[in-house]
This record gives sequence, structure tokens and C-alpha cells, in this order.
Amino acid sequence: MARMGNRKKSTTENILQFPSNRSNFLKKILVTGGAGFLGSHLCESLLTANYEVICVDNLSTGRIENIKHLLDLSNFIFRRHDVRTPLNVKVDAIFNFASPASPPAYQADPIGTLFTNVVGARNLLELARRRDAVIVQASTSEVYGDPLVSPQREDYFGNVSTIGPRACYDEGKRCAETLFFDYHRLYGLKIKVARIFNTYGPRMRPDDGRVISNFIVQALRNEPITIYGSGLQTRSFCYVDNLIGGFRKFLDTSDAVTGPINLGNPTELTVIDLAERIIRLTNSKSPIVHLLPAVDDPQQRRPDVSRAAVQLGWRPYVDVEDGLLSTIAYFDLALRHAAAGN
Repeated sequence: MARMGNRKKSTTENILQFPSNRSNFLKKILVTGGAGFLGSHLCESLLTANYEVICVDNLSTGRIENIKHLLDLSNFIFRRHDVRTPLNVKVDAIFNFASPASPPAYQADPIGTLFTNVVGARNLLELARRRDAVIVQASTSEVYGDPLVSPQREDYFGNVSTIGPRACYDEGKRCAETLFFDYHRLYGLKIKVARIFNTYGPRMRPDDGRVISNFIVQALRNEPITIYGSGLQTRSFCYVDNLIGGFRKFLDTSDAVTGPINLGNPTELTVIDLAERIIRLTNSKSPIVHLLPAVDDPQQRRPDVSRAAVQLGWRPYVDVEDGLLSTIAYFDLALRHAAAGN
């Protein structure tokens, strides 16, 4: 396993302690997909702000270990449940993060993924309607498909495939957005839709198939780093603390701010540049190998976050290398524990 050399300390200060415009009104918040990578960080953030949190997850891709440190807290409840089945709880706000999000996970059960995003969204919208709750949708940059414009603005309708292997996720999220805005128009439901661009950080699964987790695990093991295609395709990587801060700020906006709003880091990197940085930061001996391009793999991902800057007062602040150092440290420890049989 590659040994990490002297690393500068990550400067991921907690940006989540800001005054909440809704704090006097919202007390109990439901987070679906709350045991996942992003959902667990959101639950933790809301708990630090003294909200009561109900975490729902069917544990298909989420992990109890992500929320284990929260289970004994008096203002936290975990409920194992699949959002494709209706649920009835008393809540003031809902964050819908329920969906597999990595290509291997959502392609393993494409019909289940589609139904989670569509039927699950409808069930949660109905719950929000019954409870007069605000509901926040974790949508995705995948709604833009393989974009023909860069950076991607929220008024861009995308270049998408309805029949490819990624469509179960991409089209599921697109349809969910449609449902959200129809419920808003028909019933006056309080909605907020955020489009998440590539996000990384501690609690990512080492086997989730995403580019950063793949590269870090391969580098720490001194295995070949596998790049699909030329490596000249670009991605924009947002550290998890930044993203969760954006969602928190979104919740605090007035009901008139519905989105969609891009949340991501506008700093663009090629995939091969990312691989070389990770090799350097891990002191790895991994070679880089190129495989055939993945089907429907977007060639560019870069958000225009000007709407988030204006409407939320939000921009990402964590430097990519600082975020990578924090993520590498997490994976380094996780792999050592796994090797020791812990």
C-alpha cells in the first residue's frame, strides 16, 4: 500500500454554522438516503444546528457505519425504509437524497433505480403536501447528459439519451424534477431543486465506481489507475462540506426560490490531471492505463454557479487538493482497517 508523505492539513472549516431564516419554524427534518455518502453528512450538519432528524434509508447503497456515531443522539431517528413505499411521518422539511448515485450501483438495478427516483419522489411529494412541508430535491448534473455547451447553466436543456445504460438514473432524475415543478404549480407546494455536480470526500464507498474513489484506492494499493478513454474528458469536483453548505443555504431561502440551482465546483480538471494529482499526493507507484471509453460518458462537466452565488450567497471554497488530501486520508485508514480485518 502506498504510504502518504508529509501532507498539508486540509482547511475544511465548518461553514455550516450560519443563522437560519427558517430556524424558528422548522424543527423536524426528514432525510431520505440519509445513510449514504451525502445524506449522512447532511444529517450530521442538521443535528449540529439542533434540528430533529429522521433518517430514512433502505441500505441498498447506504451504510449504517456512516451514521453509527449519530444513533444514540436524542434528536436522531433512523428508520430502514424504501421510499418506493409511502411513509407517513410528522416533518417540517424533507431532503430527498434517496437514489443510487454511482454508475455501477444504479446500473445494477436499472428499473429499481428509475422507480426510486420517480415513484419515490411522488411518495415524498405527497408526504410534503399532507404536512405542508418544504421539500428539497437532490437532483444531478446528469440531467444535462453529455452537454454541448460549457459551463452548464440551469436554463440548458441538455443532450441526453433515453435508451442508454445511464438513462435509468439520468431520466429518473429528470422526471423527478418534472414532478416537483408540477406539484409546485398545481398545489403550491414549497419545493427546492438542486443539481449536484461531482462531489467527493470522506464516507465515499471504496467500491462505488466513481472516478475519485477508484483512483485513490488504486493509488493507495499501487495498482494501475484505469482511465476510460483518453482522459481528456473533464470533471469539476466539489468537496462534500461545500455541497452540504449549499443545501443548507438553499433551505433557508424564501419559498420563491425554487431552483433548479447548480451546486458544484466550477474549477475544471481533466481526468488524467486528476489521476496524476492523486498519484503525487499518495506517493504512489501506480501506472496509468487507458481502457475503452464508457458508454454515454459525458466529455465535459462544469457548472455555472452564478445563480447559487446570487440567490444563496454560496460558492465552494475548499481547494481541490485540500479536499483530496482529506479524502485520501479517509480511504487510507479505511483500507488499513479492512486489511487488518476490522
